[in-house]
Amino acid sequence: MRTQVAIIGSGPSGLLLGQLLSGAGIDSVILDRASQQHILDRVRAGVLETGTVGVINDAGAGRRLHAEALIHGGFSLAFDGRDHRIDLADLTGGKHVTVYGQTEVTHDLMDAREASGALSIYAADKVEPHDFDTSAPFVTFEKDGVTQRIDCDYIAGCDGFHGASRQAVPDEAIRTYEKIYPFGWLGLLAEVPPVHHELIYANHPRGFALCSMRSPTRSRYYIQVREGESVAAWNDARFWDELRRRLPAHHAEAVVTGPSFEKSIAPLRSFVAEPMRFGRLFLVGDAAHIVPPTGAKGLNLAASDVHYLFEGLRDHYRDRSDAGLDAYSERALARVWKAVRFSWWMTTMLHRFPQTSAFDQKVQEAELDYLTHSRAAATVLAENYVGLPY
Repeated sequence: MRTQVAIIGSGPSGLLLGQLLSGAGIDSVILDRASQQHILDRVRAGVLETGTVGVINDAGAGRRLHAEALIHGGFSLAFDGRDHRIDLADLTGGKHVTVYGQTEVTHDLMDAREASGALSIYAADKVEPHDFDTSAPFVTFEKDGVTQRIDCDYIAGCDGFHGASRQAVPDEAIRTYEKIYPFGWLGLLAEVPPVHHELIYANHPRGFALCSMRSPTRSRYYIQVREGESVAAWNDARFWDELRRRLPAHHAEAVVTGPSFEKSIAPLRSFVAEPMRFGRLFLVGDAAHIVPPTGAKGLNLAASDVHYLFEGLRDHYRDRSDAGLDAYSERALARVWKAVRFSWWMTTMLHRFPQTSAFDQKVQEAELDYLTHSRAAATVLAENYVGLPY
């Protein structure tokens, strides 16, 4: 089998890249070790920057998003028992974020790829990139017990933090940076109306909480939990009680509870791998970087990576120019590190850390107070939250 671009991973980044390539007349094959249904069952983020929505539109997969998504012009920072609204639209000249679940983005992109007739291979075992440091890279995989090979011009590693793409890079060719946070997020998804029409980020002595939503009838809530906590220790009643304790009284009274249909704990880490190009192998999204979800940047960073890589591949095939491919890693990492900084800042400002000193706590309180009383400080937050330009 031969294609121009072999894409490892069929999450949003792999599918998004595949659709952009199809629109430009560039062949691609997508491989994933998981089944299609398993990918669709994964519950992930749902806050999209304007740039991400634009790339989805460019891929021809934005119809349902525009019909069903929620447009948010602000969000609340809750601390000291009160709400402090960050008016994104006012602070950024009319910009906003779009609330639309990653599962829905994935579903739309899968539908678009199927309609295009491009090939996706699911439940592919032992996917592995080879010879990407030569002019003749290829990918091998097993399907139904038979080893197969895809020859290609380039390989896009869109297969996440634990995928084969980054692991195939020699240790001496890559440098990684990592910070592990000493807590996790316990998330609950339920068919109940959201407590508020916009997101609420709560800083409380008992720990962080986030109130978000997927639709007017489906809510997604998170609470900070200690490192090593088990989901089994948190039944629904305990979760709802703890959530309400961390919210201002008027929000706590308005919380509508109901049975959860998904509950999980996500550890928090910051991770970056440099560079993001190795010969003809390009790392994209979570294969190259992870950010804590506090800043809502994971999916959005993957979309900007896809944007830069697509531009490079398009110019290579259309104009015979490799300038975009040569600049991919530098361009992507410049935006990645800004998002890593923002996500780290939001995390340190909103969470209660174990063994925090009295001094550290006072500094956090001063930071929140300054942020909500200074237009200049609030503008920095808003500009980063809606998304820095590509």
